[in-house]
Amino acid sequence: MATSDAPLVAMRGIVKRFGALVANDRVYLDVRRGEIHALLGENGAGKSTLVKILDGLLQPDEGDILWEGRPVALKNPDAAGRLGIGMVFQHFSLFENLTVAENIAVALPGAGGLHAVAERIADIGRSYGLTLDPGRPVWTLSAGERQRIEIVRALLRNPKLLILDEPTSVLTPQEADGLFGTLERLAASGCGLLYITHRLEEVKRLCTRATIMRAGKVVAACDPRRESVARLASLMVGADVHDVRAAAAHPVGKVRLEVRNLHLPSPDLHGTALVGAMLSVQGGEILGVAGVAGNGQSELFAALSGESLAPQPDDVLIDGAPVGREGIDARRLRNAAFVPEERLGHAAAPGFALSENVVLSRHATGGVVRNGLVSMASAKRIAGEVIRVFDVRKGGDDPAAGTLSGGNLQKFVVGREILREPGVLVVDQPTWGVDAGAAAVIRQALIDLAARGAAVVAISQDLDELFAIADRIAVLHDGRLSAALSARTATREEIGILMAGGHATDAA
Repeated sequence: MATSDAPLVAMRGIVKRFGALVANDRVYLDVRRGEIHALLGENGAGKSTLVKILDGLLQPDEGDILWEGRPVALKNPDAAGRLGIGMVFQHFSLFENLTVAENIAVALPGAGGLHAVAERIADIGRSYGLTLDPGRPVWTLSAGERQRIEIVRALLRNPKLLILDEPTSVLTPQEADGLFGTLERLAASGCGLLYITHRLEEVKRLCTRATIMRAGKVVAACDPRRESVARLASLMVGADVHDVRAAAAHPVGKVRLEVRNLHLPSPDLHGTALVGAMLSVQGGEILGVAGVAGNGQSELFAALSGESLAPQPDDVLIDGAPVGREGIDARRLRNAAFVPEERLGHAAAPGFALSENVVLSRHATGGVVRNGLVSMASAKRIAGEVIRVFDVRKGGDDPAAGTLSGGNLQKFVVGREILREPGVLVVDQPTWGVDAGAAAVIRQALIDLAARGAAVVAISQDLDELFAIADRIAVLHDGRLSAALSARTATREEIGILMAGGHATDAA
């Protein structure tokens, strides 16, 4: 029998196995009405598996779920939704060419015509500050507006429990503040919220309880408002996580990477063209490029790496040499290195061994190819050095890249390029979806590389990251790159205004 003081949902002894892997190992978790409860842990800790069980996407092998004090079986997401469980995933599931109302109607069978859906969208918007134009095509919307669609879609099912996975990962600081206000209003109305994020300052601001997982088990529970960020991070990784160290004083040298008034169309239908992009990076410094996803980051990376060729040779220069019409291997031969955003499929081939993945980016620059033949012994030696220096955790001597966790694979692909000691390094989303321990290793490596004289460009949606590592920060919005501001004197508000398409002076 249910009791009035029972948790909204209680998971008791949940076990989920995938072959020999125990993803959830006797997990206990409860969420109460009106609370914002953080679920924390490294990549691979078991968080995603647990919330997929709660959303009905997976079935537990052992354990029970109690909803308002009664045992329930969540056979599928529809069953979870009928109870009152909603989920907003990290990656949007929207149809680009449909309107806001059409995207929401698709997910709400029996919602009525588009006019009725539009009225319901307006009602939710007024109640929770989630303004949307029902007739706008999705491809014209910002990342923050797209996230509002996902949240409104979930709220239209009147959830009692809302699960949010990395909800601020693509938002400007101002959009994140607006989201926090919405979540606080939801909690005040009695909705329970389960909040998954790597951004621990958000947890301290929003959440009244936190459950921390490691290797499939719950290892701690606490009131995050009473803990330091460092303490929360150490609970997640099982060891102290040290802040990145600022580089010792070092000279800033000549310009090593330059882009001159680059205009470049996007190859994708809904991509973003670069419009008059200009940047200049000296040896010994890190230039951070901030921006909300979809504002030309992938196009800028492709232009810098040589995956997309510029109209003119001198649109891009490396150490003074015009390389705008040179491809990626030619630029590597000029001692440049590149780490794309997508780990699997772009930075690494998932089915290839780590040593084979070394060959993919090192074949043109010496060390693994001799007289036209690949030396796998050399590739394995280099892979072993990357694994050792960057503390890459793996199973087996030379496993396939796809078997590594996200954080360990990111350490490998970043380390593979840094150990070349490049004069120019361009890295897109250096610690995207990476736990605190791996993020600290990668960020320190970037700082240290710049201190040795390299010019580093770090394209990132994580402002905390850019303020921690960058000397200057430019903002990419709608394919236009702003002038760079000093990271020592710029404010988050100034950067956030630029990310939303305004001017830094608007912050005054």
